[in-house]
This record gives sequence, structure tokens and C-alpha cells, in this order.
Amino acid sequence: MSDARFDGPAKKSLGQHFLHERGVVDRIILAVDPKPGDRLVEIGPGQGAMTFPLLDRHGALTAIEFDRDLLQPLTAAARTHGELTLVHANVLDVNFTELADGTPIRLVGNLPYNLSSPILFHALDHAGAVRDMHFMLQKEVVERAAAGPGSKVYGRLSVMLQAFCEVTMLFTVGPGAFRPPPKVDSAVMRLVPRDPARIGIDDRARFAAVVRAAFGQRRKTLRNALRAVCDGEALRAAGIDPQARAEQLDVADFVRLANLVDAA
Repeated sequence: MSDARFDGPAKKSLGQHFLHERGVVDRIILAVDPKPGDRLVEIGPGQGAMTFPLLDRHGALTAIEFDRDLLQPLTAAARTHGELTLVHANVLDVNFTELADGTPIRLVGNLPYNLSSPILFHALDHAGAVRDMHFMLQKEVVERAAAGPGSKVYGRLSVMLQAFCEVTMLFTVGPGAFRPPPKVDSAVMRLVPRDPARIGIDDRARFAAVVRAAFGQRRKTLRNALRAVCDGEALRAAGIDPQARAEQLDVADFVRLANLVDAA
């Protein structure tokens, strides 16, 4: 959706690629399928391609936008669509838990490529306040997020996201759906936070440290890659071959290992 008041060019420094293809927007909204009472929060509304159709469908929406130049046009254009609450901030500084205020929020957004992984990890930190997430990202990032053990793209992002969320790659989107068109394909994915009681991770920081160390030197055996975190005895106690490599372990293996590693 375009509006004459959105006359500024996309800012390369902010990684802006404005979605404009209505068919893609409709598929995203169909995937989100907002219901009465849902609290929708959009990250990076840009020129409102998803914002206004979501308002038409749902009536109210909170949007987090960093680009000051987009605030007035978004506010003006939204008046005929619904109730838009704009938060002018870097999304990494937004406390989703406080924003939810006891009612789980549903996150949606076309994420800037240069911030996609940090935003995903930030959302994970507040997963208890999030019901689900529907994000458009670089296709390569979505493939990494959804990859399983043994895949060449299975890594830290895969394990961290899948440990705390159900990850589903929904569909791919070509460069022509954006203005300006990016040089890569995009994809839409759904993340649904798992029930905290069923995740099974004793210490999130320790789990993150084990996963980070394991994939930090992925060509090394786990005995060597994890030398600073645990020894071969801990690996064997977790039922893991010390000669294995990180990409051979599934999420449950990492959870079991992290829970055995001494908290100190």
C-alpha cells in the first residue's frame, strides 16, 4: 500500500526495504489471523503496507518505529483505518514484557536484515510475554532458524530458537515485493513460544553459553570446542560422544548437557 505522504526514499542505513505487494500482505495477515481481544504489536511498520490492512481487519495496533520521518505520515494515514499507537524507539530498547502488561502480545513485522538476529534474540528474552510471532526476514535466516541437526545451516540460531519456540517456515517472498528490491529472497516464519514448564532448561544463561561455545568453533570436536565450559566426562554423562561436532546434536542434547554442566 502506498500513500502520497510517504515520499522519502528508503534509508539504506536503516536496512529499509518497504513491502508493497498486497498479495504478500494478505498472505501474512491470513497467517496471523487476528482475533478479537488480540494485542498486536508490529515491529517496523515502514510505510504501513501491513499496518493499515491489519488495522482494517483488527481495529487497533501498536507499532514500533525507529525512523522519525515516518511517524507523522503513519499517524495521518492511520486515521481512516483504526486506532494506531506508535512507539518511537529502537525495538531492541523496548521491553516487550512491560508493553504486554500481563496480556500476551502477538508480534508481527518485516524485520530489517541488519538487525534480524538481534531482534529474534531480544524477543526470546521476553518470550513469556509473547503469544506468537510472524516475521519476514532474509530467507537464509529463516532457513537457519528452522534447520535440523546435520544441515549445513543448522547452528546457534537454530538451537536457541527451537529450544524456546516452535519454528515454522511459512512461505518465501521474492525481491519484487519490496521497494527498493533487496538482492536476496525473503521468507515469512511463525514462532510460537513453548510452555516454560516443558522447555526443561535449568539455567538459560548457562544453556546459551554452552550453545555459543559449541558452535563458536564448529569444525572442532565438542571435547575441544567446549573445553572452557565442560569436559569429556560431562559430555559422556549427557550421552554425547566427545568426538561429535555441534551440528550433530539436537536441541534435547544441548538441553541435557547444559543442565549437567556445573552452574559455577
